[in-house]
Amino acid sequence: METLVSSSTIFYTFPIPPVRAVASTCPFHTTCSLSTSPSNKLALRPRNQTKSNFFTSSSSSRKLAVTCGVTEINDSQFSSVVLKSDLPVLVEFVAGWCGPCRLMAPAIDSIAQEYADRLLVVKIDHDSNPRLIEEFKVYGLPALILFKNGQEVPESRREGALTKIKLKEYLDALLESITVS
Repeated sequence: METLVSSSTIFYTFPIPPVRAVASTCPFHTTCSLSTSPSNKLALRPRNQTKSNFFTSSSSSRKLAVTCGVTEINDSQFSSVVLKSDLPVLVEFVAGWCGPCRLMAPAIDSIAQEYADRLLVVKIDHDSNPRLIEEFKVYGLPALILFKNGQEVPESRREGALTKIKLKEYLDALLESITVS
């Protein structure tokens, strides 16, 4: 933030980041658009919801997932979604405060779309699901674990951020190894 000072007045200038709106045709989630909240913070809201309805909603801590092809699940859904899936499932443990998790989000979303016919991708929030964090001994974020037939695939754990290229190499090797066995 840059501050300009004159003899009697202080002026604050706030840098405004460029915003790019992209329409999505994802069948899983609502298309969202950017808007500003009454406190002049950028916010995401569903396009079919008016600004006044969104900001005066009764649930003040409303969360909106803006991912496409990646489903966020909790520990009560884990068994039915991950352990009973016919497809291999890539589980990503993330947290909202985790910088590397946010850096990897576009790559994970892209992978979910690209591998949709061979792989299911889900996210689990670290802070909301302590039982799963303890059960799977997740010590670093983001953490990736691949499951097939209700079992963790050996050597599939990865912690820390990966580039999209490294993520694809990691998944291709794992998917090849589980189809051969």
